Amino acid sequence: MNDLDFSFEDSPWEAFLATKQSGDTVSAANLLTLLEGEEEQAVEDALLDLENRCIGLDISGLPKAGGTGEAALRLRQEMQLVKKGLQPRDLEPNDPLRLYLEEVAGTPVAGDEQLLAEACARGGEEAMLALTNLGLSRVIGIAGEHVGYGVLLLDLIQEGSLGLWQAVRNYRSGPFGPHRDRWIRFYMAKAVMMQARANGVGQKMRAALEDYRAVDERLLCDLGRNPTLEEIASELHMGVEEASAVRKMLEDARLLAQARKAPEPEEAREAEQQAVEDTAQFQMRQRILDLLSSLGADDARLLTLRFGLEGGMPMSPEEAGRRLGLTPDEVVAREAAALAKLRAGK
Repeated sequence: MNDLDFSFEDSPWEAFLATKQSGDTVSAANLLTLLEGEEEQAVEDALLDLENRCIGLDISGLPKAGGTGEAALRLRQEMQLVKKGLQPRDLEPNDPLRLYLEEVAGTPVAGDEQLLAEACARGGEEAMLALTNLGLSRVIGIAGEHVGYGVLLLDLIQEGSLGLWQAVRNYRSGPFGPHRDRWIRFYMAKAVMMQARANGVGQKMRAALEDYRAVDERLLCDLGRNPTLEEIASELHMGVEEASAVRKMLEDARLLAQARKAPEPEEAREAEQQAVEDTAQFQMRQRILDLLSSLGADDARLLTLRFGLEGGMPMSPEEAGRRLGLTPDEVVAREAAALAKLRAGK
């Protein structure tokens, strides 16, 4: 008799993907952060899960490639080529990308895409080849949307071509164009995400989350109010858009953590009561912070210390004075004036 009881908890990335449904899109930056430290098999499993459930990958939160060297120079050149319309004549005569573009341009294509797709669904092999040839120019166009993220155009086109073939093989019904584009974009996004992982982006994202959280908490204490996104971005020495992306990732992580803490049935009543208390405390804290935001930073800080609004014990005038460089009498006088101002503004 085996009385051992094994229980396995989902990893963070598994819990994250479990909240998604077919047709959803997930942030590649979020997924990379959750997969940081995982083995390569876990990364492959995550991407296979996305593919099997038709969940898209959004790469917009990943950083554009920078750096120096021949590869970085080529990436910048390709970004410029795409902006100009990606014409073969703008490349060297023996450039592999130019040769491929010329080959695709010279490939005979004919037929109605939708009719060919319906023939493919019935198992027509010639229709599959014709539909694939028709889609190659679309692969090149979509590759231009993914340029600059660290993967060379020819590699993006190769991955997109694999996605096109999957689209042709897996088509069953409905408009073929959106179906084709989704598969092409997914395969290209996979390549971009794997390159970002190789560049250590997941580790950098996780560090950015920790830095954002620490700065947010410090500014809340220093200012006596919730800091603005601009203030946090300034402290982190990053742009507002980048800080906004990090904040969104942090919010997603918090929501996921809350979702994973589902109470046992016998604890449901206790958890519900605690949730009510937590909500009341949160609302009270927000009300206090809103009131303090009407004061100057120095007065807000003084009241925060005096009444223990940071979560610690309230401080005496002497203790608060030592912290702020004021005498106890000055603390009392400024406290009275600040409270009077709050009452007048109610």
